[in-house]
Amino acid sequence: MTEKTPTTYTDELLGFAIPSRNSRGRCVRLGPVLDEILAAHDYAPSLKHCLAEALVLTTMMGGLLKGEDDQITVQAQGEGGIVSLLVCDYRDGKLRGYVDHDPEKLAESGANPSLESLFGKAHLAITFDIAKTGKRYQGIVPLEGATLSAAVESYFRQSEQIPTLIRTAISSSGAQTLAAGFLVQHMPEGEEGRERLHVRLDDPEWEHVSIMAESLRHEELVERDLSLEEIVWRLYHEEDKVLIMPGHAIAKGCRCTEAHFEDVLARFPKEDRREMADEDGIIMVDCAFCSKVFAIQD
Repeated sequence: MTEKTPTTYTDELLGFAIPSRNSRGRCVRLGPVLDEILAAHDYAPSLKHCLAEALVLTTMMGGLLKGEDDQITVQAQGEGGIVSLLVCDYRDGKLRGYVDHDPEKLAESGANPSLESLFGKAHLAITFDIAKTGKRYQGIVPLEGATLSAAVESYFRQSEQIPTLIRTAISSSGAQTLAAGFLVQHMPEGEEGRERLHVRLDDPEWEHVSIMAESLRHEELVERDLSLEEIVWRLYHEEDKVLIMPGHAIAKGCRCTEAHFEDVLARFPKEDRREMADEDGIIMVDCAFCSKVFAIQD
């Protein structure tokens, strides 16, 4: 690893690559920006935990995007559970997310509902919007397993055919929440765009990289004074070369404005807009991401 003063701690994305192992990764620790996003709604602890994990996953996957203005959207949609919809998106370091849920079902669920209890029968959709080409790619997998991280690993294995290992950790203290994640992937030889000539989950190079990543402890990820560079160094200091790639600073990125909602409403027929408006011709629009309410004159 090139000698570097550790600088990446909280609310910044860090990328790394291990050329000799054909592997790459991303790691992040979310602090104040996470609290800002979670504060938009009065979420119960279990929902905070779920959304925090989703925001970490979205940030790490967003860090894999190459182009400016490329965007990733992660949606978990279920039936019969507490949560009907969880949505997060990331673009150029801007992050947002929210959870829509049934308060009555949540109250009946206990303190630590399982992922199945939260979402019922559900699926996870991951959508990549590529700004340069205007193309959209989407993969959908069942929302199964104990965590959202396990579902994302399944997505990469099934939809992208990329061996992926993810570790996340969440720590709450009073009103403050800290969430962190570590993602590492094997990029097989013969890669051509989105198609890969072969994928071997038992590749010895990948086995080594993934075994090292599995040794990462929850306490290390959420240790505020431990830099992300130091985490990568602890895991892979015996490698010939590890490339460090500082990424975006992370900020809350809700894009709601009056102009945006005026544009959206303008696409509806006049009769529909008339039904939405009150007696003064005002349409009240609330943003699910940040809980702001906008009064739009029809």
